Amino acid sequence: MQAIRYIIFLLLGLGAYATVRAQGLVIRNYNVKDGLANATVYGAVQDPEGFIWFATPTGVSKFDGRRFRNYTKKDGLTDNDVIKLAADSRGRVWFFTNNGKPSYYYRHTLHNEENDTSLRFNSRSHYMQYAFEDRARAVWFLNTAGRIVQYNGRQLIYDKLGAKQTDVLWLLSKDSIFRPLQRYFNLQAVKDSNNVSQKIFLTPPYPVTDPEFADRIRKFPILLSGNVAYSYTSGELIPFLKGAEWGIQEEMSSICTDRNNLWIGTQRALYYIRDFFKGEKKVSKLLDNHYVTGILNDRDGNIWITTYGDGVYHIPFKHFYFGYLDNTNGLYSHSVYSVFKDRRNGLLYIGENAGMLNTMDRNGTISRLSLDSTIGRNSVFGILPLPKGEEVVIGTDNGIYEYSPGTRRLRLLYTMRTIKDMDITPSGRVLVVSRNRLLNGLEGKNVTDLSGLETLVSSISCIGDSAYYLGTGAGLYYSSGGRPPEPVRGDPRLGLSIKDMQWINGYLWVGTSDEGIFVLKDNEVVRHFRTSDNLVSDICQQLYYDGKDRLYVATNRGLSVIDARERVLVRNITSNDGLMSDDIRGLCHYGDTLYVATSNGLCYFSGDHIPVDTIPPTVYLNAIRYADSTFPPKPHFSHLYQRRGALEVEFGAIAFDLPELVEYQYNFSGDTLSGWVTTMSNIVPYPRLLPGDYTLLFRARKYKSDWSPPVSLRISILPQWYQEWWARGILVILGLLAILLILRYIVGRIKGGEKRKTEYNRRIAELEAKALTNQMNPHFIFNSLNSVQHLILEKEEKQALNFLADFATLMRQMLNNSRKSYISLEEEIAFLARYLELEKIRFANSFVYKFDLSTELKEYTVYIPPMLIQPILENAVKHGLAPKNGSGHLLVRLEMHGDLLYCAVDDDGIGWEHANNIKSGKLAKHESTALSVIKERLQIIKSFNGSVGKLEIIDKFKSGFGNKEGTLVEILIPIVKML
Repeated sequence: MQAIRYIIFLLLGLGAYATVRAQGLVIRNYNVKDGLANATVYGAVQDPEGFIWFATPTGVSKFDGRRFRNYTKKDGLTDNDVIKLAADSRGRVWFFTNNGKPSYYYRHTLHNEENDTSLRFNSRSHYMQYAFEDRARAVWFLNTAGRIVQYNGRQLIYDKLGAKQTDVLWLLSKDSIFRPLQRYFNLQAVKDSNNVSQKIFLTPPYPVTDPEFADRIRKFPILLSGNVAYSYTSGELIPFLKGAEWGIQEEMSSICTDRNNLWIGTQRALYYIRDFFKGEKKVSKLLDNHYVTGILNDRDGNIWITTYGDGVYHIPFKHFYFGYLDNTNGLYSHSVYSVFKDRRNGLLYIGENAGMLNTMDRNGTISRLSLDSTIGRNSVFGILPLPKGEEVVIGTDNGIYEYSPGTRRLRLLYTMRTIKDMDITPSGRVLVVSRNRLLNGLEGKNVTDLSGLETLVSSISCIGDSAYYLGTGAGLYYSSGGRPPEPVRGDPRLGLSIKDMQWINGYLWVGTSDEGIFVLKDNEVVRHFRTSDNLVSDICQQLYYDGKDRLYVATNRGLSVIDARERVLVRNITSNDGLMSDDIRGLCHYGDTLYVATSNGLCYFSGDHIPVDTIPPTVYLNAIRYADSTFPPKPHFSHLYQRRGALEVEFGAIAFDLPELVEYQYNFSGDTLSGWVTTMSNIVPYPRLLPGDYTLLFRARKYKSDWSPPVSLRISILPQWYQEWWARGILVILGLLAILLILRYIVGRIKGGEKRKTEYNRRIAELEAKALTNQMNPHFIFNSLNSVQHLILEKEEKQALNFLADFATLMRQMLNNSRKSYISLEEEIAFLARYLELEKIRFANSFVYKFDLSTELKEYTVYIPPMLIQPILENAVKHGLAPKNGSGHLLVRLEMHGDLLYCAVDDDGIGWEHANNIKSGKLAKHESTALSVIKERLQIIKSFNGSVGKLEIIDKFKSGFGNKEGTLVEILIPIVKML
């Protein structure tokens, strides 16, 4: 929000002791800190769209009421020092610079000779001074050399009219051809030697109150020469304002007509003559010690004053309907507590803090009366007229006074601390209440102690000579016939804190501290006004009845007007409408004028004719941003799709009064029936916008205005080549081909896997076959058969049969297990035990064996590859235990090591090294082949499922087992375990 400085200026100089003749205006100042290009401003112009343009030494500023957009040479100006501006009927804003090269702004583009060949021109070191437009809307310029230049849209042409040397009066005299693009002209002399038929008057032949003469002044050019202003036509030159006669001694630098008002700018001040065309003779001096360079009256009625070094001053149109008084133009301070307009003599009473009472007569003369404030702040909270004479009763915090305007005598009637309110009975008796006392009559003889109410009194309302209501912090009380006040029972809402009351035609209006207003009839609530009913605030500070049908409610957020007869809310008035503050403390109505006392001064205006700006603002497109680039605002935006490109549309509204309250609405569907999005932001972001055609509608409204007609922006996000249908078709085909290739690859991988699996199985089968051959070698079979033969010869037929049966079972079990990849550990142990039993028979029970299983193995069902342990047992029995003298021992220990089975085959035979020494070469080869097969099987299993097996042979005598003999073979076997 722009920083706005509110300054109250004196319209007349201060007079003698405590007397001032004044009326204030609220003026806003815009300066560099608000975004203006420079504090020195040469002039201002409004273009057809409604923007205000300001010419400065460092470029031009375009203003929409909220934001300044500055343009310099970098943006297309021919020079930064812009001395004049002109707006033609085609919507172009022309910039006059010291280098003489013309340039203009049109439809968001600055045109100059570099980007517009029609503006190429040899200025011959002379710059443009004035601009005119003919009936064909061609623009004509007059430069400092007195040469005329025409611009027809195609080129700039010198002296097309044949006038080799001329001045502005010559162009003005051709008023049937040319229309000046400025309202006034500063000239050294006003006599046109080429126009001898023109009548020049020394005194005006018509009064300015003549409607025809006033219209002529407003319509035709004004010439300023010295401190005299002339109304110019080619036939007559009439002076209508002589500065010396109005106390204006300086030369006039600028002038402006505004309805019936006249503004005059000089190098020392700004002068304002309100109702000049109605015959008003008072001039007001504003902006003292300011060099006024130009005055603009825009099409909304706002006044813009450009200055040399002090920025731009703005007076909103609505402030001309308001009068303001504060400590800068007549009052003692800006804090006003009460106001009363006496109908009997037209005297206006203004009560302030510190016991200061101001009076203003019909002529606007303000006088001050100081009341006693030695015992406290003693603010003047109320003023009531006495029924007889012209005296008034003045209520302050600490006393009651009587003032006689005829003698200007002020008399203290009664001293009482913390006075809160006073009222007059129908017979004219004044009742005064403090927080805990009631004064009945100004004689001071009848005082009632109210401390028994056990609450603080805030207000009183008389409904008869002996009946009244009291408002307190604990609710409503009633008294009649001299009886003590009693609380009004019934509705619990009547127990709320009360600030003020008014008795109107049999109804009691009660203003509360935070619950709005209650309307009572016969002590029953018949109406309740709150903020939900559009009351401006629920905190009521004072109620004022105008005696007709209007009740005015003063609150902390403005003023509400209620029709007391119909009991309906009429309207709300706040600082947005022109009040000096929303903190309203008191009110008074006189004729059609409403006086409002606020914490920031006194404001008065016609209560029934407050201007309401219902005209919607002009809405414009400011910028379009897409994919980190900014584009000129055009009705149709088209761009190639960007993957991470966010669209952002910035728009604005031209509103010079309360621009911070402008609301915006937008609709992205192009269908107004689908609803609008309301926002206070003027930027619409769309982070992700897919290719397609869109329509963005946006509109705005000012404070209390209607919505503007929607402005449409068509947006086309064009697809990239890969988003086109043909590209998508190609992509689909390529995708299908890719899928086919992937499927082919997958099938090939599967086939390769199957092939490798087949090869693996083949190799496993070969190895298993080798394992079978190595496990059950011919020696074992041959020796087993010899053992059977021996048993038969020894007539041990039964034992021989049992041996053959066990041998057959072992062979069948071996063949069955060899066909499986995995068998259970129980099956493997059963197979190994049967094998060892046969070996014991064959070797005449020369050894004993034992299987030792860990506890963890008993909790799972474990599967292992078959025929890995048997060759190790065979080696242990045949080469370790069999050659040993005496009985041997064989221990098979099985444990769980993660996902591996640890198997230790421990014998106490002759040992690995000793056995190798006595073995024949053939046997050694046989053994090494059996062990290598086991290692190869472990390696194959690793390549298949990733589990790592291990085989290690330890000669205990050689490996640190003390004097123990024998061999320890350790093997880690990959397993599958299940609960």
